[in-house]
Amino acid sequence: MANTGPAGEKGPRARRGTLVARLAATLREEIEEGRVLPGDRLPSESALTEAHGVSRTVVREAIAALRSEGRVEARQGAGVFVLVPKPPVVMPFRNLDPQRVSSTIELLELRNAIESEAAALAAQRLVPHWEEALLEANAGFRDAVAQGLPTGEADYRLHLAIAQATGNPRFPEFLEFIGPGIIPRAALGAGEPQHEASAKEYLAQISDEHDNIIHAILDRDEERAREAMRVHLKGSYQRYRMVLR
Repeated sequence: MANTGPAGEKGPRARRGTLVARLAATLREEIEEGRVLPGDRLPSESALTEAHGVSRTVVREAIAALRSEGRVEARQGAGVFVLVPKPPVVMPFRNLDPQRVSSTIELLELRNAIESEAAALAAQRLVPHWEEALLEANAGFRDAVAQGLPTGEADYRLHLAIAQATGNPRFPEFLEFIGPGIIPRAALGAGEPQHEASAKEYLAQISDEHDNIIHAILDRDEERAREAMRVHLKGSYQRYRMVLR
């Protein structure tokens, strides 16, 4: 029995698939290299069939592949025309540059709006499960400080626990989408700041700010939790500038 699988490429379907891919690649290359410009009409189906020595079915499938990519469009009674290429889609937050102060401050401003409200919602909706998780995350940060370990990951886990405690999955999704790089120290990849008057005092200040946030949430005090998070993130502006200096 003849092999019709794609591995052997001996069957009619495999052969046609290969021809379609080759023709589509040839036409795509002509478009990308500017030999066929936006607004130009591609050769007719019969012309492509003759020029490339393939069947009409192969031509139609190759054109369909280019249409699915948004490279060409068929106009009834006129033919197939090359389209202006679409600009590449830039995923949100993918162009963050931790070495640029402006980039980090932009993110901190967004975090302030989102995480301050997350802290308030966590205080409003806190359940015993997340109360325990918040205490563990806060203790994890303090343990990292006590052991002289980098605290970026522990800091991120604490903020993530607060987002999860809102009961609204969109808040943790936002933090998870960006990842640990949302914490300036983690984004710098340099551990803790080396140019503070005292790294120990710096980390003690962050720990105190975390305590204020967590205690406000545990007390179910929405306004105090919101303000404590706002103060914490606003202070990050100046701390991050000092890190870069």
